[in-house]
Amino acid sequence: MAVIPWPVKPARRDAGALACAPGNDQQPPSAGGVAAAAASPLDEVRTMAAALIQSRQTILPKRLGAPGPASAELAQILGAAAHAPDHGQLTPWRFVLVPAAARPALADVFAQALCERDPAATPEQAEQAREKAYRAPVLMLVVVNSRCGDPAIDLSERLVSAGCAVQNMLLMATAQGFGSALTSGKALKSPGLRGLFQLDAWEQALCFVSIGTVQSRKAARARPVVDSYVSTLDPQKGVVPGF
Repeated sequence: MAVIPWPVKPARRDAGALACAPGNDQQPPSAGGVAAAAASPLDEVRTMAAALIQSRQTILPKRLGAPGPASAELAQILGAAAHAPDHGQLTPWRFVLVPAAARPALADVFAQALCERDPAATPEQAEQAREKAYRAPVLMLVVVNSRCGDPAIDLSERLVSAGCAVQNMLLMATAQGFGSALTSGKALKSPGLRGLFQLDAWEQALCFVSIGTVQSRKAARARPVVDSYVSTLDPQKGVVPGF
């Protein structure tokens, strides 16, 4: 995949100004030519970025199949996480991949966690819990460290950084043409899962990330309008809706 050079330097002078400059014998471009010249690489990058962000959609793991990302593609996805905001440069998050050979152990943990929460769970329900471990070609656990580095950096900041890292990975997966999803659940807090992933007492299992080829998808959901979640602090009126 091509990497967009950043920052993109805008053209120093537009085509019309250059053609009309003193000493330039070229004729000024037509109106159509000026319009074409005015579309800068920066405009293209903005359009591409907006399209990528707006096209990301949660695809449930049961709708993600093979093939998954190749090794180089997975490396790009994981590398995208490193560009997340990270106060204090703690890297307070990590990812644990769950390859096919480890899925049976995870399946056992899911079933055990269900039975611990609900002793009346049926064998069918336990099997449904086990099946979740086998969905999507790529499965990884997101782990957040609440203790590493500067203790003055609160857990909330570490969680925000982890969320940004995960979003970067989801966007990279989308750019590569793959579907993705985040999943959670009560099993994340179970002793069995913590033991399987060898989590320390100060580490939190945040969620699972699933990535694969989209087998089917639902229609894109309506997104909230900006004014529904943005307000402005006005010196006289206090907090007012919109921006």
